[in-house]
Amino acid sequence: MTQTREDTTRPDLPPLAPPAAGSGLFEVFRQRYLLGMLVRNTMQSRYQGTVLGWAWSYLQPAVRFCMFYFIFQVMIGRGSNMENFAIHLFAGMVLVHFFTETFAGGTQALIGNRSLITKLAMPKELFPVARMLVALWHTGPMVVILLIACVLTGWRPDPLGLLAGLLGFALILVLGLALALFFSVSNVFFRDFGKVVQTLTQFVTFSVPMLYPFTLVQERFGETGAQIYLYNPVAEAVLLIQRCFWTGTTDDPRATAALHMPDHLWTRGIVMLLVSVVLLALAQMWFSKFEKRVPERL
Repeated sequence: MTQTREDTTRPDLPPLAPPAAGSGLFEVFRQRYLLGMLVRNTMQSRYQGTVLGWAWSYLQPAVRFCMFYFIFQVMIGRGSNMENFAIHLFAGMVLVHFFTETFAGGTQALIGNRSLITKLAMPKELFPVARMLVALWHTGPMVVILLIACVLTGWRPDPLGLLAGLLGFALILVLGLALALFFSVSNVFFRDFGKVVQTLTQFVTFSVPMLYPFTLVQERFGETGAQIYLYNPVAEAVLLIQRCFWTGTTDDPRATAALHMPDHLWTRGIVMLLVSVVLLALAQMWFSKFEKRVPERL
C-alpha cells in the first residue's frame, strides 16, 4: 500500500483523469475499442436467435432486388421507358437505406442505450456513430448485390462514375451523422423528435429520383421546380450513385448521363458535402451543449 501511494504522487507521472475526460467525435475515434464493441453488440443482437444469422443481410436485399426486377423489368418492361430500370431503382435504394438507418437509428441511439449511459462514463457520441457504422455495414451486402447485377447486365465502369459513387456515399455519411447527433440528444429531452424522424424517413423514398427518373421531375415541374428539387441532398446523392452504377449498364452511358443526369452534378455534390461538414460541426456543438444533462433525463 505504501509503495502504491508513493507511485501515485511521483511528479513524473501524469495527473489522474476521469474515464471520459474528453468528448466529441475525435474522442470517439480515439476510443476505438469501445466503438468496435458497441458495433459488434448491435449487429449480434439484430441476428440473435436466427438460424441463418449474417446470411440475412445478403438474403433480404437480394430478394428485394429480384422482386423489383420482376415487377419493373418483366411485368412492366423498362420502367418509364428506361434501360435497366431495376438497376436505377436498386442503386437509389442502397443510399436511401444507408441514410434512413443512420438517421432513424442514430436518433434512438441514446435512449436505446440508457443503461450504459447512466452507468458508465464514455463519450455519448459513441452511440450515434456506432449506429452509423452499423448502417454502413448493412449497406455493404446491398452494394455487393448491386455490383453483381451491374456486371450481369454489362456494366462498364468509368473513373469519373466511380468517384461520383464515392462522393454520394460521403455526402450521406456526413449528413446522416450530423442529423443523428442533433436529433439523438434532442430526442432525450423531447420524445417528439423521434416521431418527427419517423415521419421524415417515410417521405425520403418518394423525395428522390429512385422510383421515377429525374427527367420526370423536369417534365412535370419545369426547370425551376427541378432546381428546387435538387436542393435535397439525398436526391443529389442518389443521382451520384446512379451515375456510378446505372448509367454504365446502358447501351450508351454517355448519352444516358446527358439525358437523365442534371447539369453541374459534381459541383452541386461537392458543395452539399461541404455544407454537410458545416452541419456536422454545428450538430457536434449542439450535442456537446446538452450531453451532460442526458443521464439525468434518461
